[in-house]
Amino acid sequence: MTAITINFNNILKLNDDQFYQLCRDNPEIKFERNIKGEITIMPPTGGETGEYNASLIADFVIWNRQTKLGKVFDSSTCFKLPNGSNRSPDVSWIQLERWNKLTPQQREKFPPIAPDFVLELMSPSDILKDVQKKMQEYIDGGVKLGWLIDIKNRRVEIYRQEKEVEILDSPTNLSGEDVLPGFILNI
Repeated sequence: MTAITINFNNILKLNDDQFYQLCRDNPEIKFERNIKGEITIMPPTGGETGEYNASLIADFVIWNRQTKLGKVFDSSTCFKLPNGSNRSPDVSWIQLERWNKLTPQQREKFPPIAPDFVLELMSPSDILKDVQKKMQEYIDGGVKLGWLIDIKNRRVEIYRQEKEVEILDSPTNLSGEDVLPGFILNI
């Protein structure tokens, strides 16, 4: 099962409240909206991907509980990025000071903020070039650091502001650099 992207723009352009309501009215379906306003229906992950993603989130939550530097979010959190897209990274993190600047109403819906960090985990149904476009969209939308992890091919792509994508083959760990101070992910 692969993601399906639908372009309704010639018929209907959903505003932010309408897109939010579409997602609320269909909680069993995971929607994203790209910078062009096209809506993508995301398939559920399989067991292997889901288990690995849960392990990743646990690592981030443990680090964040120790440092108390920000907020960690799972793949069910949709963000309204400054570039107009609505995205739900597999793992994301926002610096506490930035998160606290949002109003309670902004935090309740799709937070209008680019995470400082995002992680996308390739699943068997993903198409690499599509996920790479999404990663670039994150960076263009203000994300400072992004990791695209392809477990099957033992490859990681690191995305940073104003830098070329760095590709690592068979890395043993990843550093959170200055975005996630002191965080090391053992692959």
